[in-house]
Amino acid sequence: MTVAKILFIGDIVGKPGRVAVRELLPALIEDYRIDLVVANCENAAAGFGVTRDIVEELFRSRVDVLTSGNHIWDKKEVLEFVEDYETLLRPANYPDGVPGFGSVVVPSPTGSPIGVINLAGRVFMHSLDCPFRSAEKEIEKLKKNTSTIVVDMHAEATSEKQALGWFLDGRVSAVLGTHTHVQTADERILPNGTAYITDLGMTGPFDSIIGTRKDVVLERFLRNMPNKFDVARGDVRLQGIVLGVDQASGKALEIERLNVRMQA
Repeated sequence: MTVAKILFIGDIVGKPGRVAVRELLPALIEDYRIDLVVANCENAAAGFGVTRDIVEELFRSRVDVLTSGNHIWDKKEVLEFVEDYETLLRPANYPDGVPGFGSVVVPSPTGSPIGVINLAGRVFMHSLDCPFRSAEKEIEKLKKNTSTIVVDMHAEATSEKQALGWFLDGRVSAVLGTHTHVQTADERILPNGTAYITDLGMTGPFDSIIGTRKDVVLERFLRNMPNKFDVARGDVRLQGIVLGVDQASGKALEIERLNVRMQA
């Protein structure tokens, strides 16, 4: 049996999150014998969007595939380079004609390739094409080259994430939620072999409100006035999961939740 070990890192928030990836990832790769690293990067540039320099920085930090979500377009320069990187994904359920890639198949040290699909939810989010039907289309395309497929479901509603997990159970190796920045404790393997968690959590500062300075967010709630959301700094952690997948069947064998704190 060939088992692929996949590390999927939750939403990277600003410079603190990028530093956590750079400092903590090498040891995690070695300790868990990781074959592929995937990370959500849509908040990597000061909390909103991503730049070319940051994409290159994260790839140098040994991330193999970058996923995203509704903030992928926040830095307008992304339109100039999003198609330069097949391993920088935007949600596959954006309408036809939107630049970029919604899925990718990449090689791994095991000799068997691994597929990654990026989707975005629609409940309390922007109106996009159906993520369920889009998932089916992407799976059909990727199955020609691999049995191991991991899905990033970037969504607000836990019900929508769970629904996709059950909908794809047995058809993909994992359905992993992102976007809310709060790690959930419901990691499990569904009956037909798909690993699932509602939210991977956040890689960034936890002395914060989902990565942003507490005083800034409290001011918004108390006064309902617009202000600048600055990334916080303290208690920096890397959150995510480690998957073990049987590459012959594509079924998940294990899922372990990670919450690793950087040394001050």
